[in-house]
Amino acid sequence: MIPPLTLVQKTGQLLMAGFAGFEPNEHIEKLIRERHLGGVILFRRNVESPTQVARLCRLLQEINAEVSDVPLLIGIDQEGGMVMRIEDGMTPLPSPLAFQAAGSVDDCRELTRIANTELAALGININFAPSFDVNNNRNNPVIGVRAFGEDVATVCDYAGAALAGIHAAGMLATAKHFPGHGDTDTDSHLGLPRVPHDRARLDTVELAPFRAAIAAGVDAVMSAHVAFPAVEPDPDTPATMSRAVLTGLLRDELGFGGVVFTDCLEMDAIAKGPGTVAGALRSLQAGADVLLISHTPERQHGFLDALQASVINGEIDEATVDTAVARILALKAKLPDWRSLPIDPTPLLRTPAALDLSAHVHGKAVQRVDRFVPLDPTQPVLVITLEVRTRTEIDEVANGKIAQRRESLAQPLVAAGLEVAEIALPLAPSAVEIDAALQQAVTHSQIVLVSYNAVLQPAQRELITRLPQNRLWLVAGRLPYDLTLAPEACGRLAAYANRPAALNALADALLGRVVDQ
Repeated sequence: MIPPLTLVQKTGQLLMAGFAGFEPNEHIEKLIRERHLGGVILFRRNVESPTQVARLCRLLQEINAEVSDVPLLIGIDQEGGMVMRIEDGMTPLPSPLAFQAAGSVDDCRELTRIANTELAALGININFAPSFDVNNNRNNPVIGVRAFGEDVATVCDYAGAALAGIHAAGMLATAKHFPGHGDTDTDSHLGLPRVPHDRARLDTVELAPFRAAIAAGVDAVMSAHVAFPAVEPDPDTPATMSRAVLTGLLRDELGFGGVVFTDCLEMDAIAKGPGTVAGALRSLQAGADVLLISHTPERQHGFLDALQASVINGEIDEATVDTAVARILALKAKLPDWRSLPIDPTPLLRTPAALDLSAHVHGKAVQRVDRFVPLDPTQPVLVITLEVRTRTEIDEVANGKIAQRRESLAQPLVAAGLEVAEIALPLAPSAVEIDAALQQAVTHSQIVLVSYNAVLQPAQRELITRLPQNRLWLVAGRLPYDLTLAPEACGRLAAYANRPAALNALADALLGRVVDQ
């Protein structure tokens, strides 16, 4: 039985919305006060500092408490590495793929617990992590280092450890992206990927980690905007909108009784297909419980209006809404009392032990391929950085004050006493930009290029090929597969991210400093 809620209150519980700003604005306040919003998702656009985030979360809950006895879910994508919505003031968390490179399941569990304990102290109560995808397609533009491994056993071990760490922190965890986004070569933010394999292959690979997550008691599952023709006959229907996937497969066959979140319904796979509002209604009917609409007020209100109208006119059975609300309320019953959280979480963040473990794991994760010659600290170095300049849901590192600050490998090398010049280039540099970089490289005896998914970027590959290999050190700033592009380089290194903690570890490795094993 669910509490006696009105239709407006029930439908509000089914929406998780995002907004812009460091404090509650009219947009989010209206959704909470008038539409009885069930959850809020935070992005970097909502983050100035941990103390500010803690205040924001408290204010959101206080506003909600004025109109409801049901607390808000406050969620975030804090996967580690490239996907960290809150970085400054928090213990650095490596990319998932870095954990398996570092080689310790115990370290993965403990460092994930620490990072999520910090999130919980800020008032965030659900993490949209860990990823249970198997990264078995090297041309995948959106998963890559966000997966814990390239095979089922590794993903089960490390994602399972991360799940245990999140739970040990008192946070709710989300297995994503069901039924598996690993073997795709299209970004679902930009189009509709398809996983063409037959059911036997899906059972063996894609579904196996999710079975393990369900067996381990994961609280929620997030659906993928990916088509699975072996399960859903319509090739243009993504898992998010497929009853065969969300109800037939996930609920009935795999036995998952928790909450199903959709991935953001403003991604192009949905928004440029059926549309966000229509896609949300279809997702609910398919078996989703929480419809995630991260950005646009018109789409958020449009969904609630359309859902209420559909229930009133009988197009959607109110029992469908009641079932989803019951699952959501059961999930919220697990939440700690937000009133008991510290006003100032600072003493709980970045403890010396936490920073030591983070530095240790980041250092162990650095991959050095074949022969390696350390940089000569007495000689100048040219650092060529390929950087993200267009914000996406994943690549938020170019957004707001983060872009103004610009973090690069040049900084830790300068801190180590080297003389460093730097060239910053976009992910797809022009012919003019490539020629200018090559001209500057002529005068340097040591050139360090920090790539970013160069295996997927022809212009980056051209630049790497044209640089003098006998003076080149190639650093993979995200996908480690970039290291195959310069087999004759003086050194090839990867740390699975280009965030500050990974860059510090890479600088140490370039100078021949090795983390104690």
